[in-house]
Amino acid sequence: MKFSLFLGCGLVSILAVASTLDEGWKNWKSQHEKQYTEDEETYRRMVWENNMRYIEQHNLEYSMGKHTFTVGMNQFGDLTNEEFNELVSGMVQIDADNLTAPEVNERDEINEGEAVDWRKKGLVTPVKNQQQCRASWAFSALGAVEGQWAKTYGRLVSLSEQSLIDCDKGNGGCRGGLLARAFRYMIRRKGMNSAEAYPYTGQVGFCRHHRTKIVARIINCKRIREGEINLAKAVRDVGPISVVIYSGLKTFQFYEQGVYYDQDCKHPANHAVLTVGFGTENGMNYWLVKNSWGTSWGEKGYIRMSKDKGNNCGIASYMFYPIV
Repeated sequence: MKFSLFLGCGLVSILAVASTLDEGWKNWKSQHEKQYTEDEETYRRMVWENNMRYIEQHNLEYSMGKHTFTVGMNQFGDLTNEEFNELVSGMVQIDADNLTAPEVNERDEINEGEAVDWRKKGLVTPVKNQQQCRASWAFSALGAVEGQWAKTYGRLVSLSEQSLIDCDKGNGGCRGGLLARAFRYMIRRKGMNSAEAYPYTGQVGFCRHHRTKIVARIINCKRIREGEINLAKAVRDVGPISVVIYSGLKTFQFYEQGVYYDQDCKHPANHAVLTVGFGTENGMNYWLVKNSWGTSWGEKGYIRMSKDKGNNCGIASYMFYPIV
């Protein structure tokens, strides 16, 4: 009798878990507008369930104090980590350039506890979504231009990543690109269109740049010397800074909230983002970083990345800002 009762309870528990997964899968597909063939759905659901188990395990470890951030299900839930990297990677770190590094005042230190958030000063446009186009280079570079234009002229204008993707032949469009080349292109072009005038499609098309609709220009660009202290000074004194990072770990794929630190985040940079500030939480210093994966990823499209922890993810290795 007791054995039968035990089996009955176990079966009820299994059915309850299966029902929860069924409901979760349906809700996730609806939220992210996913549609599959029958065979594809079987595989994608298996991947999604594996990722759910990973998320649950990580967050259990977080509750035990083993991590400084949580992870959560997002639009990348039906992708393996390898597929995720193929989808979003497209930034090559090394580029031979002759852009001038700015002078650094070695005596000008960052005060302990100092915090910066350029969003509060009107220098940052809303979070955008590169979708399945590997053009983070364009989003990062234009984010820096948007910030400097707003700081100099008092007008925050969302600029057109699509125009860079279509018109900048020195970069690879949706196959990836380089920040230095993007800034050089903008200097030669002598002006950029707004996102409203030249809307985003997420794929490479014919160049439709409008000379009569230029809303922002840059005249030069500077590369910042490597090092977190130099990045901090630039963010504080200049504004939002274009940087490149390594974003390929599963912890980054499903980052949800908290200060991100992963000791394995040491690989070559593959993704461009925008550093818009820095601060401290519970004794941990962090960089405030704007990503281009939409607001359903991370902290409404942002990630707080660990600061002063050995240049984690290479955030202070390859950094630029434009001169308007």
